[in-house]
Amino acid sequence: MRTEYHCHILPGIDDGSDSAETSLAMISLMQEQGIARIIATPHFYAHREKSVAHYLEKRQAAFSQIQQQSPVSEIRLGAEVAIEQGLSELAGIEQLRIAGTDLILLELPYRPYASWMSEEIYNIAAEYHLRVILAHVHRYLEYYSKSEMQKILSANVIFQVNNEAFGSWKERRFVKRLIAEEMPVVFGSDAHNLGNRRPNWDLLQRKCKPDVILASDQVLDRHLQK
Repeated sequence: MRTEYHCHILPGIDDGSDSAETSLAMISLMQEQGIARIIATPHFYAHREKSVAHYLEKRQAAFSQIQQQSPVSEIRLGAEVAIEQGLSELAGIEQLRIAGTDLILLELPYRPYASWMSEEIYNIAAEYHLRVILAHVHRYLEYYSKSEMQKILSANVIFQVNNEAFGSWKERRFVKRLIAEEMPVVFGSDAHNLGNRRPNWDLLQRKCKPDVILASDQVLDRHLQK
């Protein structure tokens, strides 16, 4: 089942969709591009939120605006959780996992690498028995040295790749390396709107081998809680 692992389709909760109408149009476009299962991942910044509980209330309210009208019936709620120092100690952090799974999507900061980033990833995985997905890992090539990137790649995580990476020679080469080394990879559009950050599964399906996309789809199934 073709699975969207990272997108901002919930209306009015972050810098993604600005309305229920935009959200439904984005979902319809995803469906046209073959998507049958969506993980909605609005941004979560610990320093901006009152609490995890308050964020979950906002997320549910946003989802309620589109849930009954969505042309894609299976939408799982998650979050794109920004890695901050002390994040692993935040009360309720485990509730930001993708609904019905042991997966949590974390986003590295856009800044030079520091060892505390790896420590937070490890602590969240170990303390809460979660499998970490690192969002759009290819975007950090310009921030990290080769040795720093290798530290990230050596973590026991799943690497999420934005479909857009296949439109860049440098990023595509990096992603192909991940695939060749049989690292766990999942794909997402990271769609925010219908303009410059639209759903772009058409790009991935033109540039990526079907068996690689299928392997991405199957990751979620392996992590569903029974």
